[in-house]
Amino acid sequence: MALDASTFETLTPSRFISFTIPHPSFSNTPLRVAVLDSPLQPNDVPQVGAMLVPEGREIDWIFSTELGHLQLLLSSPEISRLILIGNNFMEGTLPFTPHVYHRPLECSLHLQGFEVWSKPLLLALSPKSLFKRGIPEIPILSYVDNLVSCMVVHQCAGIHVGEMLVEDVEIENGGGVLHHGREFRRRLRFKRMPNLIQTEICIVPVKGGDCLDGVCIGGNVGFVPYLKVLVHPYLGPMVAGLVLNSEYVAQRIQNGFKPKALCLGVGGGALTTFLRTQLGFVVMAVDSDREVLRVAREYFGLEESKFIHVVVGDAFESLKKLVEDEGNGKFDVIMVDLDSSDIKNGVSSPPVEFVRKDVLLAAKLVLCEFGILAINVIPPSRYFYDNLVSHIKEVFHELYKIDVGNGENFVLIATASPLVFLAGDCVNSFLMRLKSIIPEAYLKSITKI
Repeated sequence: MALDASTFETLTPSRFISFTIPHPSFSNTPLRVAVLDSPLQPNDVPQVGAMLVPEGREIDWIFSTELGHLQLLLSSPEISRLILIGNNFMEGTLPFTPHVYHRPLECSLHLQGFEVWSKPLLLALSPKSLFKRGIPEIPILSYVDNLVSCMVVHQCAGIHVGEMLVEDVEIENGGGVLHHGREFRRRLRFKRMPNLIQTEICIVPVKGGDCLDGVCIGGNVGFVPYLKVLVHPYLGPMVAGLVLNSEYVAQRIQNGFKPKALCLGVGGGALTTFLRTQLGFVVMAVDSDREVLRVAREYFGLEESKFIHVVVGDAFESLKKLVEDEGNGKFDVIMVDLDSSDIKNGVSSPPVEFVRKDVLLAAKLVLCEFGILAINVIPPSRYFYDNLVSHIKEVFHELYKIDVGNGENFVLIATASPLVFLAGDCVNSFLMRLKSIIPEAYLKSITKI
């Protein structure tokens, strides 16, 4: 059915339309055009932006789904309508043939004079109100990330999170944690939040050694997880919060007890595994999706044992059960890494269900006297953040913050009791271990709210 050009004359909140047009240079390869209007109405003259889909990533959920398109639009809040243009390659269905992406030196659409031939199209797809001050210039936005190459190694669907994928990637500017400039990672992503990396870990070539000649994503050399470091941006700051009760944890260890952690939200299990293997915690980890946990075991190195107990269930219901069941004992730390399932207004964490006094009281009740609560926070608004801080302060004694530094995440750390010592004043083996595995910048950036 042919599109009516008048369809695009007005902005309709959250309207999404995609269609194909002939390629200006290759008649047998159509272009896909997707148009999305912001869920928010503009206060003044609307702004329209266009973006070229990176060549080779056309089937990536970031660019091929409405939810990915929405998150791209919300990352530029001044834009009222975002137009995506790219080669039309249909996304495969399960089971899939692995697709290897290698970043090209330059996009072929740019080479074919995109700015010239696209202008009439972009003007035709712009609302009438944009022409109040004459013929507008439509900015061409660029999508830039650190991806050098990637390959989807597994794809499946969970009962709660829906479709998910595991991908091996090579990135630039990864810090060269293991290989002096070349960095290989394994990622878990959900289709309902395609722009958000749920879990990211280091991976190393099966052949071992520092020589990376002939090693590439999609090549003949396989990769295995390397779990001695945390590379997901906010996990290091979450663990850094343990400096606040490090003296208490050290005393428990000296008295023959293993410290206990409760992880609400598992994903690929990077945090759960790290707390156990690097800091000696006994960990109880809760996740609502059994398929996510299967993926964590198979692809991200999560191993259950007498020291790691994984529970399939709702995080909030699990908290209530722990309050009622005193036989489990109390925890030295609770790590909360839960995101909202409603992403219509962007990614947010924790879910609104967590920002309740009864939930926070339950968390405090399962903490030991000098226990701490560490929360990964992605605030969708200033009100959300202030409301969360206010609720936590009503229940807990002291509240601290770490700015992750990526423009997105904060870590909030609440203490169950007033601290009776200054963090780091007493040198102990646990604190020394913490300082040896967590960047000093995180430890020094803890500020009281």
